[in-house]
Amino acid sequence: MRGGVLVATWIVMPAYNEERSIGAVIDALRAEGWTNIIVVDDGSRDRTVEIARSKGAVVISHPKNMGLGAALRTGLRAALEQGADRAVTFDADGQHDPKAVKKLLEGLDGADVVIGVRQHLGIPLHKRLGNFGLDFVTYLLSGVFTDSQSGSRAFNRRALEAIRIKSDRYEVSSEIIIQARRLGLRLKEVPVRCFYTSYSKARGTTIASGFRILLALIKQMVVP
Repeated sequence: MRGGVLVATWIVMPAYNEERSIGAVIDALRAEGWTNIIVVDDGSRDRTVEIARSKGAVVISHPKNMGLGAALRTGLRAALEQGADRAVTFDADGQHDPKAVKKLLEGLDGADVVIGVRQHLGIPLHKRLGNFGLDFVTYLLSGVFTDSQSGSRAFNRRALEAIRIKSDRYEVSSEIIIQARRLGLRLKEVPVRCFYTSYSKARGTTIASGFRILLALIKQMVVP
């Protein structure tokens, strides 16, 4: 409720071959009271879809793996179509804290986009260095220095309607911040706790993907 009006909140969860973790992640979100969950299956070849549906999530499937950006584009658009006033992006690998969703949404009071700034405990050094490099590149392109690669974010309806994701892959995390800044959207940070297991550490960006992200961002700046 907000001001006596029921506010529709949707969780958007990109997923690619996440059968090991997605069931527990959805259960944990539901335990915190979040029942509107969209899982974007990005061409998984395992039981991701079956498990997500069995847990009551709305599942949208890509016919093939298209990348994180494409999955977020599909999921956030679907959230709008479902009438979302607010949306939170949430990883399917068990890295994010379900209790942080409330904190992210509270951050939307006075902001259009909220970035969950992750604690660095447990992150391998090479990932920390890679993230810092991408944070710096994002700062050069947007003027905003934050945890640019965090998948933990919240958007209000204004942001959902304004941001038009073009990226198909990991560069989307920086693109969202760059677009938000250029569109004059209000950005805020909130600290969030993350869980770094051997499984979640093996997922996500690598040094090689960091270079690809950099090249893709530069291309975006050059090609309208």
